[in-house]
Amino acid sequence: MYYVNVEQIAVRLQAIDEITKALQELSKQWQGSLLQGLAQERALHLAVETVTDVGSYIIDGFIMRDASSYEDIIDITGEEGVFPADMQPTLMELVKLRKPLVQQYYEWQRAELHPLTTELASLLPAFKEAVEQYLKREL
Repeated sequence: MYYVNVEQIAVRLQAIDEITKALQELSKQWQGSLLQGLAQERALHLAVETVTDVGSYIIDGFIMRDASSYEDIIDITGEEGVFPADMQPTLMELVKLRKPLVQQYYEWQRAELHPLTTELASLLPAFKEAVEQYLKREL
């Protein structure tokens, strides 16, 4: 019998609405200010953490193979059909941002609008919906 912590998954999925709104506003109003650059960094970082946290809860709950990295979380959940295959390349690109955002933040190009800022504004809500559908299907 599986124990999937749907409450914690739901809490994290709820964060997607605010992250998406921030990414949309940043994309529309981008001027490259320091404040916008820092806000973009944080929104992208929250997107990474949300996607990987949700993936980890699903992997643990459904007793999938152990993930050895953030990229592995995306591979495993993708292979298990948690989200559509066409999302996988963008989600992989997203999780690869974690190291630059968290460890190499001093090199981050804050004045530039990162391409994922615009792309994630539509992908994250679709990811949320896919996860919710997966849980309904599997539970």
